Amino acid sequence: MYITCLDLEGVLVPEIWIAFAEASGIPELKRTTRDEPDYNKLMTWRLGVLKEHGLGLKEIQETIATIDPIPGAKEFLDELRSITQVIIISDTFAQFATPLMKKLGWPTIFCNSLEVAEDGEITGFKMRC
Repeated sequence: MYITCLDLEGVLVPEIWIAFAEASGIPELKRTTRDEPDYNKLMTWRLGVLKEHGLGLKEIQETIATIDPIPGAKEFLDELRSITQVIIISDTFAQFATPLMKKLGWPTIFCNSLEVAEDGEITGFKMRC
């Protein structure tokens, strides 16, 4: 038996933070792990930018709702799952990934989770590992 592992953003769907940067008009949020490989440092910085602009989970999820998988991604996953098990391993967050998983036919995903205050402010994150 084989298991195929894939990343999510940039492979099956567009980069979420880049889409949100464009939707919010905050170009500095286009930074990804390609620009800052230290994930903790990158996320701490992102959360600071969100706080500075008064943005929270609701605004990011509104952008995510407009994101569609890359053309052919769902069909690719469907075909791949017909011959092997598939797991998506991503540095995204469950709160970001769930609507995208629905559009991709609910593949298995291992990802991180956000800590969110009652008012929707993202206050931190928990790494999957």
